[in-house]
Amino acid sequence: MGIMTTPTEHDIQKRFGAHVRKLRREKGLSQEALALVCGLDRTYVGSVERGERNISLVNIHLLASALRVPVKVIFDD
Repeated sequence: MGIMTTPTEHDIQKRFGAHVRKLRREKGLSQEALALVCGLDRTYVGSVERGERNISLVNIHLLASALRVPVKVIFDD
């Protein structure tokens, strides 16, 4: 049995962003289209997907609504 390590903030952001990207692609949306529906900037959505942002709860809700999934689905990986 290996030693359990706590994921870093960056690890969490990267996993979250990768999952947002996966969901966006499954919906057939570009970053620009998703950003437009959310009312966010495309560069912001890109930085979330790359794990560069510690995104707010409000923006998580906006992304979930735009992707038409419950908020909890965004956290599934």
